[in-house]
Amino acid sequence: MTIEVLIADDQAMVRAGFAALLGAHEGITVTGQAADGLEAVSLAARLDPDVILMDVRMPQLDGIEATRRILGPTYPAAKVPRILMLTTFDIDDYVYDALQAGASGFLLKDALPDELVHAVRVIASGDALLAPSVTRRMIAQFAAQKPRATASAHLLADLTDREREVLVLIGQGRSNSEIAGALFIAEQTVKTHVGKVLAKVGARDRVQAVIFAYDTGLVEPA
Repeated sequence: MTIEVLIADDQAMVRAGFAALLGAHEGITVTGQAADGLEAVSLAARLDPDVILMDVRMPQLDGIEATRRILGPTYPAAKVPRILMLTTFDIDDYVYDALQAGASGFLLKDALPDELVHAVRVIASGDALLAPSVTRRMIAQFAAQKPRATASAHLLADLTDREREVLVLIGQGRSNSEIAGALFIAEQTVKTHVGKVLAKVGARDRVQAVIFAYDTGLVEPA
């Protein structure tokens, strides 16, 4: 299956470089390029890409608001794309907000070419980009600086004791195999529990589950 990619960045050279790099790999096609957030929203609805590389900081409309609109309930395209945020710095005040808006991960603009290609393939497959430990460190840092949201705390009541244990371990950055070892259960059983947790808390992927665990106070920032 060919992965269709939309690139949104206000720097023409960056767009061109990413397009040339991704287009040179089999199974990836760049179907459009946007110079700002408004254009990204428009092109996403028209081109229906599988993955969007979204710069965090853009004129007209920043990448976070563009992500909210594209992943919002009024999005008109046939399929909902996966969004990979592009940042200049590894510590960016906008990253946490971007993930809360529904992005599936982030990548530094100075990442190696192979890392970019790998990121696109991972995002397209439906997985979150970040390794759990990296996700935990990043979200913990921003969660410690933000007021805690409690609107979704009631969803914790829907979890079984075992599912709550699994969510805590997800929030701590544990992989499925590590969770299996900690709880003395099979890895396939962990996958089942993770799927149920994501469904019950309304998380699109593991990254969103980590955010939920911090926002509800189930996991505390270090």
